[in-house]
Amino acid sequence: MSIVPFSPEYASAAKSFVLDVLAGEGFEYDPLKDSDLDDIGRRYSKKGGAFFMYLHDGSVVGTSAVKGLVSGVCEIKRLYVKNECRGKGIGSAMFGKALEHAKKNFSCIRLKTDHTLERAISIYLNNGFRIVKEENGVIYFEKVL
Repeated sequence: MSIVPFSPEYASAAKSFVLDVLAGEGFEYDPLKDSDLDDIGRRYSKKGGAFFMYLHDGSVVGTSAVKGLVSGVCEIKRLYVKNECRGKGIGSAMFGKALEHAKKNFSCIRLKTDHTLERAISIYLNNGFRIVKEENGVIYFEKVL
């Protein structure tokens, strides 16, 4: 098991993994919100971002990403772990990898999550993020580095 940066040979597997996790949480594919999955390499490599995968026996079982927004500001997103792999520290490792990348390249991190995802909310608060807004069931967080 290891955390690796995105590579094109995993494009299909990474997209399928993310969409499967979302479906398992009751979220449907949204062509607007999920268009980044059609070209992961290009979408995340620009503006200092990155996309990471947690591989187990060659399969994607976790992801995290850092997306550059504007100068000095990024968003951590796509933090997902395969349901049967949860509770093993993979989510924390993936979040840690995204944080490490963000700290090296940005001065402010933003992220958001659905209000029903209690585990994610807990991780963000425990890592020094503060809630800056709640709107339509989405909680927005920020951390200045």
